[in-house]
Amino acid sequence: MVTWRMRLGGALAGVLAAGAGVGAAELVARLAGASSPLVAVGNSAIDYAPPFAKDFAVRTFGTADKIVLIGGVIATLALIAAVAGAIGVTRRLPALIMAGSLGAVALVAALSGRATSSSFVDRVLPSVVAIVVSVAALAWLLSAFRRPSVDRSNAGPAVNSGAAGSPGGIAPPAAPVSTSPAAGAHVYTGSDDLIGFDRRRFLASAVAVGAVGAVGGAGPLLLPAADVTGDVVLPVAAEILPAQTAETDFGIEGLSSYVTPNADFYRVDTSLTVPQVDATSWRLRVHGLVDKELDLSFEDVLARRLVERDITLTCVSNEVGGPYVGNARWIGTSIAELLEEAGVQEGADAVKSTAVDGFTIGTPLAALTDGRDAILAVGMNGEPLPPVHGFPVRMVVPGLYGYVSATKWVVDIEVTRFADFEAYWTPRGWAVEGPIKVASRIDVPKSFAKVAAGPVVVAGVAWAQTRGITGVEVSVDGGDWQPAELAAEDTVDTWRQWKYTWDASAAGAGSHDISVRATDATGETQTQERLPPRPNGSSGWHNVVVTLA
Repeated sequence: MVTWRMRLGGALAGVLAAGAGVGAAELVARLAGASSPLVAVGNSAIDYAPPFAKDFAVRTFGTADKIVLIGGVIATLALIAAVAGAIGVTRRLPALIMAGSLGAVALVAALSGRATSSSFVDRVLPSVVAIVVSVAALAWLLSAFRRPSVDRSNAGPAVNSGAAGSPGGIAPPAAPVSTSPAAGAHVYTGSDDLIGFDRRRFLASAVAVGAVGAVGGAGPLLLPAADVTGDVVLPVAAEILPAQTAETDFGIEGLSSYVTPNADFYRVDTSLTVPQVDATSWRLRVHGLVDKELDLSFEDVLARRLVERDITLTCVSNEVGGPYVGNARWIGTSIAELLEEAGVQEGADAVKSTAVDGFTIGTPLAALTDGRDAILAVGMNGEPLPPVHGFPVRMVVPGLYGYVSATKWVVDIEVTRFADFEAYWTPRGWAVEGPIKVASRIDVPKSFAKVAAGPVVVAGVAWAQTRGITGVEVSVDGGDWQPAELAAEDTVDTWRQWKYTWDASAAGAGSHDISVRATDATGETQTQERLPPRPNGSSGWHNVVVTLA
């Protein structure tokens, strides 16, 4: 008789076995520098998720979307493993096949998806370990559920093919032998009935299997992370910018600082884990429609003419008033000079850049050669690029959203034509080219803040890279637009702070709506029409609602 407690025990066995497989695989991946099965499955989920799911994840979870995705993968794995274990109480083979199939999914994802390692063994090994460990662990745990066994001692009379002393080799008649089961014997009839559950054995097995999962899962966390930037010293740039002046930053509490610290700079990419790229083995290939292919090491890049540039980056997924924008001082070498050295051939109109994990971006060739400060960056705010922002080398191109320009961990630059390829985001509903729209944001006061009657400082940032911001206006409760004061402009490639003092003494108590709009150097003013980020960036006036006490 199979009880619900036995099924529950089987479910627990499935989860423990899957945990042991995942833990062992993750530990092997960390020790060998190989591809993580969890990350491989997660990357496949990102790559094949429908556009609305991606938009929902970014909108709902922000930069925590990767943590949520990994959690979802683990929860799904645990659920399937629990079902497999519950089935395995009475049907072992299907359960073991299900357990192996979970590892097989990771194996397929590792072989077919994006990965930082191109080695076949590195891609395969962790998933194979996951399959072997999880199947073996589940079989061991399920052995605590005992089946009836065949009692062969009562199989019936034997036929003698030629006993000595018997005519014709036929044994003389013997006393009748009973074919009934002996007292206390258990005959397996092919049913799924169980005769018992060895709890002590199950508990011992569960502790052992759980320990394997715990050690494997904790191992990567306890092992010291590789410091890939530790030995990197950036040379002094040939063009050094002067220190930022106080005129570019109002110093208002709550207002985004003119320079965004590296730790606070937004991160939006498709890599579930940050690639840890060894600068000593990193290579950059420049090829395609060029006269001469180039193959550069990190030292080759550092030996080129380096410049400092202040550039604001913006993500196309940024909603109106969103956080995915930041300003930094970058150190790098000119992409235009690199392409000139390679010799761009006639007919090329695009550059396809590829990251170490296989992610691709398509950039208009003109944006890299028209005189703007498009660079291969090696430094950020006075230090080597942090791994999360693309160490050892990334692309930084003013005036374009990141999805068409800001390739992190770049390893390949191919001069080509847009007609000959599709970058990662293009078939997912995003525009081929992504020039940045003029935009502005209110940082203080925050929406739903309570303010007192009297002067209220309203402040924020505005940006229109490669054109620059020439004006910002503020409107309260739909009234006339009033000019805001602008901080000094550093370059046209950076955002500008702005502030406006609202005299709230004449306003009545209750809710008040504050809106902002900016104008760039071409005379274009932000449109009121509110559009979502897809396909080429959001638009609309940012507004906050405050309560006047």
